[in-house]
Amino acid sequence: MDRQMYHYATVSKALQELTEKGYTIDYNLQEDRIKANYKDFEIMEIYRYEGESDPGDEATVYGIQSKDGQKGVFVAGSGAFEENSAAKLLDTMSIQGRSQE
Repeated sequence: MDRQMYHYATVSKALQELTEKGYTIDYNLQEDRIKANYKDFEIMEIYRYEGESDPGDEATVYGIQSKDGQKGVFVAGSGAFEENSAAKLLDTMSIQGRSQE
């Protein structure tokens, strides 16, 4: 998995940069699609936003691409990583990708 990880001061800055790179689909609106077909997606970029004082303000922005070439984003807040969530699947995929590098 050849992807980049970035740290930005705000989630909106990460989303702006991903939009400029062609990531235009909001996969948060298609969470069930990711959960049902997670093997059809690849994480291309990961942006992390870390809250200055509250860990609850942390978020991860994934730049993901489907096998058919559709590029989009998925934003996961700190509470989004519950069992059977798309955020949990994406987090697992990113960990697996790191172990393959």
